[in-house]
Amino acid sequence: MKKWLSRIGRAGVMGLAWAAAWVPVGSLAGWLMVGELEPEWIGGPLYAGFLCGAMFSAVAGIADGRRGLDEMSFPRSGARGAVSGLLVGALWLALVLLSNPPQWLLEGAVVVSLTILSGVSGVGSALLARIWRER
Repeated sequence: MKKWLSRIGRAGVMGLAWAAAWVPVGSLAGWLMVGELEPEWIGGPLYAGFLCGAMFSAVAGIADGRRGLDEMSFPRSGARGAVSGLLVGALWLALVLLSNPPQWLLEGAVVVSLTILSGVSGVGSALLARIWRER
């Protein structure tokens, strides 16, 4: 039981770290596109970053077993991040398609954005873990 609580805690911390990194990027992108900062430009990246970060932690834990994030190669961590973005994007796509008529360009852009941001965040997480280990 203690092992599972530790894993859930790590996934939560990873989600919070990704959310903290994604909020400034999403806010800046929203401000550049619309010209003003609106609440959805903060909430969207916050929730998406948390979900993708927690999913990355789960995917990396399942796929790599006992190896830590600092031992994972950059391509592998990028691939794990991209998979987490695809999984969260598929969940979002399923929810959107059940509630609204499809707007394929928008849904596709969101899924691609989540995949790319998650891949980059996965590589960044592995890089930060290696830097932290060396300290």
